[in-house]
Amino acid sequence: MDKSLGLTVDRSNKLSLSEQIRGGIAKAIEEGVLQPGARLPSWQDLAVQLGVSRGTVRTAYEKLAAAQLIEASRAAGTHVADRPRAVPRKEPLPDKGSFLETYLEMTQGPALFQMGVPAAHTFPSTLLARLRAGAVRAEVSAVPLYPDPRGELELRREIAAYLAVGRGINCSASQVIITNGFAAGLGLTLNVLGLQGHDAWFEEPGFPWTRRGLELAHVAPVPIPVDGDGVDVDYGIRHHPAAKLVILTPGQQAPLGATLSLQRRLQLLEWAVKNGVWIVEDDYLSELQLRGRAAPALASIDRGGCVIHIGSFSKTISPTLRLGFIIVPVELASRFAETAACLAPPPGPAVQFAISEFIREGHYMRHLRRTKRAYAAARQPVLDYFRDVVGPDRVSAPGLSVLLRLPRGAPDVAIAREALTFGVFPAPLSPWYASAGTAEAGLLLGVATAPVKNVVRSCERLLETIRRSP
Repeated sequence: MDKSLGLTVDRSNKLSLSEQIRGGIAKAIEEGVLQPGARLPSWQDLAVQLGVSRGTVRTAYEKLAAAQLIEASRAAGTHVADRPRAVPRKEPLPDKGSFLETYLEMTQGPALFQMGVPAAHTFPSTLLARLRAGAVRAEVSAVPLYPDPRGELELRREIAAYLAVGRGINCSASQVIITNGFAAGLGLTLNVLGLQGHDAWFEEPGFPWTRRGLELAHVAPVPIPVDGDGVDVDYGIRHHPAAKLVILTPGQQAPLGATLSLQRRLQLLEWAVKNGVWIVEDDYLSELQLRGRAAPALASIDRGGCVIHIGSFSKTISPTLRLGFIIVPVELASRFAETAACLAPPPGPAVQFAISEFIREGHYMRHLRRTKRAYAAARQPVLDYFRDVVGPDRVSAPGLSVLLRLPRGAPDVAIAREALTFGVFPAPLSPWYASAGTAEAGLLLGVATAPVKNVVRSCERLLETIRRSP
């Protein structure tokens, strides 16, 4: 096969080898893969690449030249001839109403009040650019060997050390698996656990992408209500005792912000150990607690080895890194490592080396402190405005957002779409619920992307949009 042209020859095919080559090149020209003026390999080089005789390729080229598809000269070599351009193929759009359409819509931007992305003005771009440049040089000069499927040891050690201080988790580097962000960590975890056909507790409301991920893995998410103490463990045990998986955000519940109480943590761990249930802890925003110190991770008090802790650097540094990690129980470490090696390898070494140095030199902890101060300052004027205008009962401040509750049935999705037309894009609350019939309506205003200037005007425009809605 010639990789540059995508050509293959099949000796069992009834067509002659020269006709297969002619047809493959002609198709690439007709479909616009090969543009006018593009240079083709000499017939001698292409013959070597395809493992055929030079005469076979020469015959194919002569037929293409006769059809005025290519031109050859001693001085310039063989090129695609100038001709009317093929109609470019359109990128297929996602199916109407599909999850992918919703995903692409909800992740567009950038926009003010957008959820899920960190602030640009606090991002240490110059520092990280320097670290990544050095890491790229180290990567390209290293011996060309396949990297450790668990991730680079330097980064795994730094993460383990940081988690011991920042999240109270006592683990070794061998328990750390580096992933391409949270979603890849969840996919790897579901693959290893192999719970297809079983139920999984899922917070109601809860992150829509995670719920869809469970469905794609053929695990049935069952909604467990959330209150001021986090997920209702009693409810889950009474109504869904046969579940084999629990996925939750105990540090700061997504999206309502409650921290899972100690009593419920202990109750959940005891029930999980007795019943052979795995718990996936999504450490969503737990490092970015804006009031007081973040609660220790659920994994920090797991003595039965049933908690799988998943974290990422998407909210603390940038989602463009596509960098996350899993902390796995000791008895699952080998299974995770071999599954990662075969199905879900980590990102390239350069980004891992850069973030490892970023943590080791103390930049990460300083960045978190600076970021939390900036987010707390950005949140207050937004919170004050809406409390004054719509009343404190309809406004709260969960996590890195301000939640503005709307009357039940209000078209929060349509409001968010309309607001995007003037550069404001809060996240509608209703899609976080499993059932439209029980969904609450509201808007989640991300404080990381709150406007630095003219905050009141942005809030006023959003409120005008809400009031115009039916």
